[in-house]
Amino acid sequence: MSGTSSDAHTWNLIYIHLFLEERGYTVSNLGSCVPNDLLARTCRELQPDLVVLSSVNGHGFTDGLEAIRAVREQRDLRRLPVVIGGKLGTDGLRNAGCTRSLLDAGFDAVFDNGDLGAFELFLNRPRAAAA
Repeated sequence: MSGTSSDAHTWNLIYIHLFLEERGYTVSNLGSCVPNDLLARTCRELQPDLVVLSSVNGHGFTDGLEAIRAVREQRDLRRLPVVIGGKLGTDGLRNAGCTRSLLDAGFDAVFDNGDLGAFELFLNRPRAAAA
């Protein structure tokens, strides 16, 4: 898990880290202001089951697009599940167009305004058998 490249907030990362650990996940937390190349490189090294990006500064949409492009450019990461959540825009509104753009860019799920209920449902969904 990680913050986005321009987001210096950390409490959200601590909260999500604990949220995941309480559900039995082993978490590698890269912290705040993670450059996209570091995110992609770490994903290649660790081969996680899921990548979670969190943003609260309101730039999650633009930062998220850059991050998912950096990850998806790596051939071996194209099927890696990646999700983003938090405050994705500066207007404070839910924006279906932004969500659609993030999904189209390669995110597997988008949790606008930090919808933890939807995130937990995503975590609990049945996983497809590995091919």
